[in-house]
Amino acid sequence: MGNLLLIFATALALAVGVTPLFRQIAARTGMVDRPEPRKVHLTPMPLLGGVALYLAFIVALLLFGERRYVSELIGILVAATLVSFLGIWDDRWGIRPLLKLGGQSLAATLLFLSGVQVAFLHNPILNFAVTLLWVVGITNALNLLDNMDGLSGGVGAVAAAFFLLLAALNGQYLVGSLAAALLGGCLGFLYYNLNPATIFMGDAGSLFLGFVLAAVGIKLRFPGHSDKITWMIPVIVLGIPIFDTTLVVISRLRRGLNPITNPGKDHLSHRLVKMGLSQREAVMACYLLCGALGVIATFIMQAGLVEAYILGGSVALAGLFGLVRLERVGLDEPRR
Repeated sequence: MGNLLLIFATALALAVGVTPLFRQIAARTGMVDRPEPRKVHLTPMPLLGGVALYLAFIVALLLFGERRYVSELIGILVAATLVSFLGIWDDRWGIRPLLKLGGQSLAATLLFLSGVQVAFLHNPILNFAVTLLWVVGITNALNLLDNMDGLSGGVGAVAAAFFLLLAALNGQYLVGSLAAALLGGCLGFLYYNLNPATIFMGDAGSLFLGFVLAAVGIKLRFPGHSDKITWMIPVIVLGIPIFDTTLVVISRLRRGLNPITNPGKDHLSHRLVKMGLSQREAVMACYLLCGALGVIATFIMQAGLVEAYILGGSVALAGLFGLVRLERVGLDEPRR
């Protein structure tokens, strides 16, 4: 546990220390996100905050991660680095959606080959397919969620905190170290990204964040607990980005729009603002919902089969109700 705290503190200190440097680099190199009607910020915002998050995460693990897990850790870090560089390229020059999807799929395949894979289906082809779907899906879900100050980084921090708790309760040191580094990096970055933000993480950060959370969710194991129950725990912990992506896809398909590649102001956070919350309140509401889902996931870990599916089913029904309630809110602005 002491080493996990050291990893967390190192990532936190590094993120707080290097983010201003990357803010200056972004401003000097023109790596800025300029205001557009589809965006909520009103002035040009430096990007590259995600690079600071990436470096804080990597350095903390390389300095204090256990050497006995080095082979698994290398596979995760190499794949995450590929995704992060895809994001940097997209932030600077832009990248076609299919090429980005191909790069993410390659990174997910590298993850699978390194041993970080879904295993509960007991069929290698099915396990690979679900691993690919999960990793690419969560990677893009965090990218789509990054639409207001502090939203993606904060939700990522809450999810990482629960993954850290679950890992500690189950003696999962590798998962715990990944979650601790990610939590520290996110909190350090949020110091500059909370409303009003002075830097954005960009695709380099949001894709990296989603990829690592997906990898942590796969790698987390629950000795002594049935796979029939534990498969739903990472899904519930990451319920907010999953819900947001589902809401956007369903809404855009119903309106005959491109479901993913065209950005728009129709995400969960935008709809909460349409319902009367301020941007900061909408982001905090997402934090609270993510925390509530993390608590439910922790209860499910200890529940029996019937109780676990009652809780999981209740979450699914609440999500369905939320989709119906929110789908028609704020549709006068069909763009992100």
